[in-house]
Amino acid sequence: MQANQSHPESSFRRGLLAALLCASSLGLVACSGEEKPAMENSPVAQLAESEEALIERARGIHDRVIALDTHADINTGNFTETVNYTMNLDTQVNLVKMAAGGLDVAWFIVYTGQSTLDEEGYAAAYANAIDKFDAIHRLAEIIAPDEIGIAYNSDDVRRLSAEGKHVAMIGIENAYPVGLDLSNIKDFHDRGGRYMSLAHNGHSQFADSNTGEANNDYLHGGLSDMGREAIAEMNKWGIMIDISHPSKDAIMQMLELTRAPLIASHSSARALTNHSRNLDDEMLLALRDNGGVAQAVAFGSYINEARRVHLAEKREGEAPEATVSDFVDHIDYMVDLIGIDHVGISSDFDGGGGITGWNDASETFNVTLELVRRGYTEEQISQLWSGNLLRVLDEVQAIAKQIQAE
Repeated sequence: MQANQSHPESSFRRGLLAALLCASSLGLVACSGEEKPAMENSPVAQLAESEEALIERARGIHDRVIALDTHADINTGNFTETVNYTMNLDTQVNLVKMAAGGLDVAWFIVYTGQSTLDEEGYAAAYANAIDKFDAIHRLAEIIAPDEIGIAYNSDDVRRLSAEGKHVAMIGIENAYPVGLDLSNIKDFHDRGGRYMSLAHNGHSQFADSNTGEANNDYLHGGLSDMGREAIAEMNKWGIMIDISHPSKDAIMQMLELTRAPLIASHSSARALTNHSRNLDDEMLLALRDNGGVAQAVAFGSYINEARRVHLAEKREGEAPEATVSDFVDHIDYMVDLIGIDHVGISSDFDGGGGITGWNDASETFNVTLELVRRGYTEEQISQLWSGNLLRVLDEVQAIAKQIQAE
């Protein structure tokens, strides 16, 4: 679907209105008067579909597509021999909940909070990152190799899914652990990292953070010189560049510098919810033109404006709940603006994400159900859940091979 095409729900509603206007009391009749059989997926047929049948159809779609979530945080204390994801822990993601909800692929996150830009800070950050890399490998290679495997490319994802296994992939949230040694970027790639953001909440040695927006307080004016070098290194080794946390200036500079498509691993639409972690229309359109993908995120204050304001202003009482419907509103908006090829899905589970209806991996089906209700086809739902993200990964890895050959 191109950016100027209507979103599936809008097309559905127009078709429904037209069909109702053209229907006679004797049956479905074309406006010309010529009788035509009702099509299985026509608006009238969809209207007549029972709730039970719609749910059954959605379950079939959910079972067939590869459901991939690009952002699930981890605590390495849950990756030990005695406490691990083979158990239904009090976490939003584990293998039990993934199986219950039909979540096939989870990107486990090597997250490091921002601290001081000095030798001591870099050393602690590196140790934290290695601990998380090791934990993910321990789960897949020692604790539960029969249940889950690590994917390094799209072929691995499809192979492991076909084998009936869960799939782990690795994203790096904050390049701060790289320190001042850019060779660590290849090291992180070799450990399985397939995307990385150059900043988190706080300015890193590489890039300004979105958090600078509140007081117009920035360190680099976008990317630092080393941040520009890091873009080239990530392109060279096939690591997707994640724009979910850096400042707008940093993001726009990344888009100018990169030779490969970028991703926003967990960001929604700023036009609907005015949070600095979301992408405004200019950024979304630039990401489309870059060939990248924005992974809408099921994080309450990023997808429900009333909730965002309530929390931002520290009002008394319970904040309004964000729902799966709110979440899919953001998917709808981005599909309308930049096209079905450039939108995906993420949760930020165990890192603040979770909404009414999709509060952990066991409720993953509810997202597919809402997409089906809104008229998305199985092919489109497959794109949103995994196809678009894996297409970008393929392109990033192909460009890396070209760069290495040069």
